[in-house]
Amino acid sequence: MNKVDAASNAKTWYVYLLECKDGSIYTGIAIDVTARFAVHCAGKGARYTRAHPPLKILASVACEDKAAALRAEIRIKKMRASAKRIYAGRLADAAST
Repeated sequence: MNKVDAASNAKTWYVYLLECKDGSIYTGIAIDVTARFAVHCAGKGARYTRAHPPLKILASVACEDKAAALRAEIRIKKMRASAKRIYAGRLADAAST
C-alpha cells in the first residue's frame, strides 16, 4: 500500500444514498458526505447527478475503509430502487435509535 492509499484508508469512508429530483436514487462513497452532497448540488459531482440533480441525502453508513465502502456501493447499486429505499429507511431508523 502506498502513502496515498494509507492516508485515504486512515479516514472513515461512507457509502451514501441520494434522492434525486426525478425520484431516482444515486449511490456513492465519500469521506465527507455533506461536502460531497454540496458538490453534487452545485452540478460538479458525478455525471449522473449533473443530469439528475439531488434533492436530499437519504442515508449514509460508515465503512471500515475505502475498499469496504466500494464493495458496499457496488452491492447497493445492484439493488432495485424499492430495495434501496427500504435499506435507506433501515439505516435512518438505526441512526435515530
